[in-house]
Amino acid sequence: MQRAIGVTKAKPATRVDARRRALQAGEDVIEVLRSEGYYDYDVQPDVAEGDAPDALVRVTLGPRSTLVPAKLVWDGTPPDDASLEAAEKAIALKPGGPGRAADVIAAEGRAVAAVRKRGYADAVVHPREVVVDHLDHTVEPTFHIASGGLVRLGGLDVVTEGRTNPAWVATLAPWKKGDIYDPDKVAKLEQRLRDVGVYDSITVSLAPQDKTVDGLRPVIVSLGDRPPHTIELGGGYATTEGAGVDAKWIVYNRFHRADTLTVTARLAQIQQKLDVELDLPDWRRPDQILKMGGDLFADETPAYNDAGAELRTDVVRLWTKTTYITVGGAVDFDRTNEKTAINPDGIAVGQTLKLVIVSGLAAFTLDRSNDPLNPTRGWRLQAQAEPTFITGDRTLPYVKVQAQASGYWPVGPGTVLAARVKVGSILGGSIPEVPTDRRFFAGGGGSVRGFSYQGVGPQLSDGTPTGGLSLFESSFEVRQHVSGPWGVAAFVDAGSLGQIVVPNFNHVSIGAGVGVRYDLGFGPIRVDVATPLNREHGDPVVQVYLSIGQSF
Repeated sequence: MQRAIGVTKAKPATRVDARRRALQAGEDVIEVLRSEGYYDYDVQPDVAEGDAPDALVRVTLGPRSTLVPAKLVWDGTPPDDASLEAAEKAIALKPGGPGRAADVIAAEGRAVAAVRKRGYADAVVHPREVVVDHLDHTVEPTFHIASGGLVRLGGLDVVTEGRTNPAWVATLAPWKKGDIYDPDKVAKLEQRLRDVGVYDSITVSLAPQDKTVDGLRPVIVSLGDRPPHTIELGGGYATTEGAGVDAKWIVYNRFHRADTLTVTARLAQIQQKLDVELDLPDWRRPDQILKMGGDLFADETPAYNDAGAELRTDVVRLWTKTTYITVGGAVDFDRTNEKTAINPDGIAVGQTLKLVIVSGLAAFTLDRSNDPLNPTRGWRLQAQAEPTFITGDRTLPYVKVQAQASGYWPVGPGTVLAARVKVGSILGGSIPEVPTDRRFFAGGGGSVRGFSYQGVGPQLSDGTPTGGLSLFESSFEVRQHVSGPWGVAAFVDAGSLGQIVVPNFNHVSIGAGVGVRYDLGFGPIRVDVATPLNREHGDPVVQVYLSIGQSF
């Protein structure tokens, strides 16, 4: 009641002013009491005696009125028996419970929603009757609902000045012509259109009654296209990996079915790439994406140098926006310069391989975190398998499998604990048969911070990494919000590689460090400084990493 009355800093100037305030406060109190089921109240506005007049409200609550079974009256033709039962059940007002106005109004809303859910889209409420018995202190609500007729859905009327083909939109409707109206299905169509990401505005609504044709009501879909293309720029830096920049040119709806064409150019110290990918959402069925792409690449890493081209196709099946499976395949035409030995001059040498690599992909992603770039609670699970066949200068079949789990726990004001574990193994291959660029590597900004890129695991005598057939990585991080957009973090990373299918836990590299975060709204800029805790000859003393988004 105090919140309803409010507080004023200035005292009443006169007794008349105090009386006015008391009367107003009394009306506010009565409104609150009635809304909470107190109908037999006694509210007395008054003014305190004395030279300093104060507004007073004397309140006697009286007994709280309780509910008796509510009545439901259908104005006009009632709905079918199942809908009648559903509406009665949805009211859910417990006899003997407090006669709160909010509960009565909510019950009315539930009843009409239950009828609409079962196909009576035009159901409306008429003025309700609420009888308060002051003798036995009870409240008896009577709801009046006009259900209207049962609505059956027709096709779509697509309204757009953009590039979308209406026939494609029709394939997204989760109903068939003649199906009974279901508001959840209409909402599902709108969600599917929003998920494709090529529209600035979307409205999906049932057409008015006068648009009914042959007993079917169409659904009206209005679409406003986003600008036809965008340009995105990004970049990052690490001490041993150097700087890198990315540029994307994205074209939307080029083929009139909410498609996205992305051209990506990457220029970095260790990698150069030109990639083109076409994404077709809701391909052959809703909630399924066809991804087709190809790229030209060149890598110059401590372990190997390679160059070549790739063609790939993936199909992504979505269960939710963050839970999906991917199946696909790729063909790589690869020229790899492996570094396998050290010559008498101390220079890493090896052989150049010309390979054709055919690989499949089966992957699963389950994301139950609350944010893709800056999670503060929840967990994630990812797993994938890549059956691979290599031909050319080397012939070898094998299967590469890997999985990662991460979790996020808020433990105090602005404090989040984060942890991850990643494991991987190559089955059916051996070293040196598995090409160097297909092995596991660890170390660097997305792996074990504090160590050089590819700096964890077996090495040649000059420090050249050789990679492994198995991988283990783990991270633990404490993230603390400081003030405004600023935050800090402290972390420990660990990792190891194995020359066989099981990682070598006898030699685990451990790095630790601290970082600063600046939240841009969509995600944080991350600056981390790390050092190896079990540093060996050739390992750096300190490493610096700059990127966008949390490390995991």
